[in-house]
Amino acid sequence: MVNVAEAAHKSLNFSFRPLAGTTIKIDTPKNKNLPKDNKTNAILKTKSSLPENDTTKKNAGGLKSEVTSHAEDSVITDNEHQITYLYGNARVKYEDFELDANYIRLDQKRHLVFASGSIDPVTKRYIGRPISKQGKDKPVSSDSLLFDYKTKKGKVYNPASDQDGSFISGGVIRKLNESEVAYRNVIFSTCDLPYPDTHFGIVITKGIAEKNRIISGPAYLEIEGIPLPLVIPFGFFPKPDTRSSGIIIPTFGEDQQLGFYLRNFGYYLGINDYMDLTNMGTIYSKGSYEISETFHYLKRYKYGGNFTFDYGSHNAGLPGDPPSKTFNITWSHNQDPNANPGSTLSASVNAGSSTFYQENPATTNYNIQALTSNTQRSSVNYSKTWAGTPFNMSLGLSESQDLSTKTVSMQLPTLNFSMASLSPFDSKEQVGPPSWYQKITISYNLQASDGISELPEDELFKSSTFSKKLQTSIVHTIPLGLSLNVFKYFQFSTSVNYTEHWYLQTIRKSFARGSVNGLDSMVTDTVNGFKRAGIYSLSTSISTKVYSKIQFKKGNLEAIRHVMTPSLSFSYNPDFSAPSYGYYKTVVSNATVPYPYTSQMYSIFEDNFPSAGRQAGVGFNLDNTIEIKLKPKTTDTSGKDRKIPIIQGLSLATFYNFAQDSLRLQPITFSAHSAIFNQKVNLSCFGSFDPYETKIIDSISNGEITKNTDRINRYTFEDGKFPRLTTINFSMSGSLNSTTFTPKPPGQPGSTLQTINPAQAARLAAINSDPSAYVDFNVPWNVSFNYSLTYSNNLISTSVENSVMLSGDLNITSKWKVQYSTNYDLRANKLAITSFGIYRDLHCWDLNIQWVPFGLYKSYNVTLKVKAAILQDLKLSKRSDYTSNSSYNQ
Repeated sequence: MVNVAEAAHKSLNFSFRPLAGTTIKIDTPKNKNLPKDNKTNAILKTKSSLPENDTTKKNAGGLKSEVTSHAEDSVITDNEHQITYLYGNARVKYEDFELDANYIRLDQKRHLVFASGSIDPVTKRYIGRPISKQGKDKPVSSDSLLFDYKTKKGKVYNPASDQDGSFISGGVIRKLNESEVAYRNVIFSTCDLPYPDTHFGIVITKGIAEKNRIISGPAYLEIEGIPLPLVIPFGFFPKPDTRSSGIIIPTFGEDQQLGFYLRNFGYYLGINDYMDLTNMGTIYSKGSYEISETFHYLKRYKYGGNFTFDYGSHNAGLPGDPPSKTFNITWSHNQDPNANPGSTLSASVNAGSSTFYQENPATTNYNIQALTSNTQRSSVNYSKTWAGTPFNMSLGLSESQDLSTKTVSMQLPTLNFSMASLSPFDSKEQVGPPSWYQKITISYNLQASDGISELPEDELFKSSTFSKKLQTSIVHTIPLGLSLNVFKYFQFSTSVNYTEHWYLQTIRKSFARGSVNGLDSMVTDTVNGFKRAGIYSLSTSISTKVYSKIQFKKGNLEAIRHVMTPSLSFSYNPDFSAPSYGYYKTVVSNATVPYPYTSQMYSIFEDNFPSAGRQAGVGFNLDNTIEIKLKPKTTDTSGKDRKIPIIQGLSLATFYNFAQDSLRLQPITFSAHSAIFNQKVNLSCFGSFDPYETKIIDSISNGEITKNTDRINRYTFEDGKFPRLTTINFSMSGSLNSTTFTPKPPGQPGSTLQTINPAQAARLAAINSDPSAYVDFNVPWNVSFNYSLTYSNNLISTSVENSVMLSGDLNITSKWKVQYSTNYDLRANKLAITSFGIYRDLHCWDLNIQWVPFGLYKSYNVTLKVKAAILQDLKLSKRSDYTSNSSYNQ
């Protein structure tokens, strides 16, 4: 490349007639590549009152605006020819035209600007490439350019520019006017690297670019710098600045059960800048088909979301068999918390047929998490807070599906209206400490729901069954509380709670006519009509804290601190199953010889409210925390001691009910939790002990001996035994990566769902919809794990569950990443669902391999695609479809 700086120096003709207020300074050069005077071997630099800026006045030479220039290294002015030379991070601006480069020559007489980079004396690389921008156009990087800033015409050599997901690089661009550009030997590509690093593209030998399109003459395809014999005599390349509609090209292949297919063909409809609609379908040669409709919407700084409806009809059986029809609806909606202060609306809906994910391979894309899930949950929530008042309200719809039992439970809707705690006897003009009665608090909560539980999936849309099983409930809760410090070290609290339920339906149970003992058939009838149930309860508690510390004088360990928190509580509520309340009834069977009658007590309310039995007892709870104090590290300049928690919570709890005639002491429960590795790995344990003796009773049923257990009213310690361990669970979980042990800089809080901006929210939504589409090479490794051990013992038998889950990813190189996920049953010594993902970053292309090596969903999927959004359908895919046959041979 020609050294433009030396060429410019040879053309100089200095008159050395400085302007008023201007001095000539001879200075040692900062860049050895800059032009030097042969006699003085120094840079000739003009220095005015604004030494690094030069401004041409308005209307000078017929210009409409000022031309401003600036350089960090040096500025040389040829006053006779009105040429200015700028070196080192130079900048020129005229109206809406901006130019940055390492070297700029500004010819004010002819209105010409020439810019180029320079050769770095150390690395010998070309640096400081010109970057130009005009108006709202995107910046253009180039090797050099010549531009007439008055007529807005010019030439750009070896440009590199982003054009809404596509890139123009290489060759020569000639700007004809403000809206048209002529191309010569440029590459139209999806690669954002400048020529010659572009991997893939179409070489346009000649062409004209307008605002929204490129019209070319002869063009050919080039990959890795190698031209291919794929030539077109002319072409048309759109450059849309808005959403545009178009056809979605399908893929083809063969499914093991459904036959040959055309998958995911359809039409994309760009409605406007705020919403779009994607319509896709899949057809199979054996008569099955799938339909998918996806609607996206986004109002920046307001709200955003997407709605998807999927429907499938599949016939994997014999010809003539009825098809299996499934559907699924997903909807997610998020609202900017600042859009409407005081009220929020959010939605997360995922509902449909229980076999949808197994029977719709094209729509679900073999999502292993969805295939192995047993439940689906949906919720829509609206909340409102009235500023300056204690009142707030929330309204929600929720639905859950048990995919294994094919049942649905819904709450349609749930209303929650509450009043924050008030102190009715408190005084705003209080002087001194408050009296005890001023600490009395009262609050109110209203919860109304209209729901149905465990409805069979096939009865969901049967109006008669749905309305009969729909249960309405309105609950009022009024808690009255008082909290005091007594005897300086004790915290005393008491509360009286009144709860009232309103129902619009109750139930009645009876035995069917002709029922006999052992063959009884219970009939449940629903009775419409208003019914209320009011209950009350009383509870008090007292607690304190006991501190202890062990000091050490030697070593890094300074002290061990133990905090013990014992508490005693008393609670009382009457037996609401007594006949005087009318909440419970008794159903009696017919007595038939030789069988006697049987009876059963039941609640007339579907939710078994209120609970039966009187309670008047004392509860005990003991909580412990232990932490150690270490001396500061030698590298710690703050000098503060290090406090490390050892046990964050170790508790024991039980309850003694005086109102029971036997077995008054409840099981003794314990729990503990802590964290290690700087709080990155969580440890938890919980379980229970039975304080009573248990007998094993043999019985004969159907000619076989069966064993049963019976607790007796005798403590184990009376026989010199420790309470029997009935169940214990230990778990360890954590998520670690390469940044886990790197201290977070102070003052840099992480982003949350409440603080993310709309762009981050849109990115998060894209990741959630397809997690495998997001790969972060900035984090070299990630690992998430969960270990669980559960033991239970009822004397007759014991059971042990022992499993570990492992998932994460690892950078093999800077361009290769391996993802993995597996579950291993240590007890059965068997792997559950295991999958691997291999990702290769090909810069402007992606290679993604998903592999399930064995098991029920054994399959693989290889996809090679272009990264650019405008060419997202340009991909090559090869897959092996899984089989849903439970007897699949591994």
